[in-house]
Amino acid sequence: MNLRRAANLLLTSCFGCLLVPSALAAASSYRYDTVHSQIVFSIDHDGFSRPLGRLHITQGSLRFDPEDWSKSSTELDIDMRGLDMGDAAWNDAACKASLLDCKKYPTAHFVSTAVERKDDTHGELHGTLTMHGVSQPIDIPFRVNRLGKTIYGMHTVAGFSATATLDRTAFGIRGFPNAVGHNVAIWLELEGIRDSSGNDDKEHP
Repeated sequence: MNLRRAANLLLTSCFGCLLVPSALAAASSYRYDTVHSQIVFSIDHDGFSRPLGRLHITQGSLRFDPEDWSKSSTELDIDMRGLDMGDAAWNDAACKASLLDCKKYPTAHFVSTAVERKDDTHGELHGTLTMHGVSQPIDIPFRVNRLGKTIYGMHTVAGFSATATLDRTAFGIRGFPNAVGHNVAIWLELEGIRDSSGNDDKEHP
């Protein structure tokens, strides 16, 4: 093998080494911004109204590939004890054993099984929600709002809006069937901060 051929092979090999990490980096890792991420739900109250409540993400991560959504995934934990219905007594009532039983089941957990792309900005997240000691499949239509740098240029953020509906009785939450509705409407506003080595800060706003 002459020197020119050997040099060409070496250059080709090195060029290939540069391409592989680039391809792998297409799916970036993010951690949920627990300040800017919101989970709001609504449930029927004896036919009079549909009050709103709020839950908080305690921790979670996602991988998002803007070129191939099927390579994306997410997993997160929700703090059930931090339930906020706007009134302390109401919060306590919802957390009692007859309903959410927050003492026994303090955390709900979601893990995705597949991500389906519908068009340029809309998709559907398929996964498993474990709540109240019961695991059920759930489908979550979502919209990709924006992927880019924050106004200060400090972080790269992926932002999503999503909706879902679940039947509380499917998770064994059956208390007060004549006063509390079965179907729960859920809205999610989510922001993920792209991971970078040595960075574990939160940004406001």
